[in-house]
Amino acid sequence: MNIAKYIDHTILKPDAQKQDIVKVCQEAIENGFYSVCVNSWYVPFVKEQLKGSNVKVTSVVGFPLGAMESSGKASEAKTAIENGADEIDMVINIGALKDQDYDFVREDIARVVAVLKPHNILKVIIETCLLTEDEKIKACELAKAAGAHFVKTSTGFSTGGATVEDVKLMKQVVGDALEVKASGGIRNVNTALKMIEAGATRLGTSASVAIAKGIESGSSNY
Repeated sequence: MNIAKYIDHTILKPDAQKQDIVKVCQEAIENGFYSVCVNSWYVPFVKEQLKGSNVKVTSVVGFPLGAMESSGKASEAKTAIENGADEIDMVINIGALKDQDYDFVREDIARVVAVLKPHNILKVIIETCLLTEDEKIKACELAKAAGAHFVKTSTGFSTGGATVEDVKLMKQVVGDALEVKASGGIRNVNTALKMIEAGATRLGTSASVAIAKGIESGSSNY
């Protein structure tokens, strides 16, 4: 299988420098990863680095906490798109979800949907490790109602990452209407394949090269 096409090659650490971003972009081009996922400030730089390739640019928004004004999320997304982002990975307002302020959570997502252009994709990060099963279900339903394209498990910056059980649950809730991105803690081929088998059609990982090489060598735990 061409696992590279599932991968958003990710570098979101706060101390990332341009030399790190360049390396990630080169790896993405060499391995044919689907996209490079960065913080929004780096979008123009990444767009330039990927020029002439088929690798897309993904920008996170409201990252990593999600606890910012909706207008700020929409503005960050709009600027990222204007600067060349193809896809947006936004974090929901987790506290609002837990407070059962569902209208706000749906509108928070919808305001980002509203700034998308026809070719753009929105993934909604629900941060599964902080949610009950009922909250995970509700978050997926709200993302679907708001017009998102994906639900995504995790930021990778909280208390846990993707699990097979969460991916299965999320896919069960959204069905064929949305896709599922598994992110956080995916560091080897075995884990990556389990996430895909559970229903993920995109993987967010910084261990992309190791995973791709593992597939090529036939190693399940590269």
